[in-house]
Amino acid sequence: MGKKIYTGRYTTENDQDVVVFIIGMRINKRLAVHKWGPVFTAMPGMIRELHENQDELGFLSMESYFGLRTTMMVQYWRSTEDLLAYAKGEKHLKAWQHFNKRVRENDAVGIYHETYQIKAGSYETVYRKMPLFGMGNAKKHIPIAAQNNSARKRLQRVKTN
Repeated sequence: MGKKIYTGRYTTENDQDVVVFIIGMRINKRLAVHKWGPVFTAMPGMIRELHENQDELGFLSMESYFGLRTTMMVQYWRSTEDLLAYAKGEKHLKAWQHFNKRVRENDAVGIYHETYQIKAGSYETVYRKMPLFGMGNAKKHIPIAAQNNSARKRLQRVKTN
């Protein structure tokens, strides 16, 4: 069974700061599976850990995308402090050390990440005929009504009861 589709117009509360973390890898040499494979397979264990310990770690949600050469994961975090604390955790450090040891000196695979701290009231969202997705999966998903029916109004720190 597929995900529930919310047929109305929805947005999210924006009364709290949020951190958006984008991380991924690019396969530069497709045939060098022995070089990029370990990078690719390191992520599922970390994702499982994040989902199993969301509240404790400050992890809110994520979306994943797989292209021909490039993967991308968009993660939503409660705070920069939570994200940085996870980066220093055992599972992430072990994967990072393994990566550096095995593939630092080759160009078969590249990795990247970007971190954005977004202040409360400075983001807005719209979802129509969508399952819970993106920020709508990370934050409280609320129907759009008269008080939040435009981007300008949603950017004014929308709160619900």
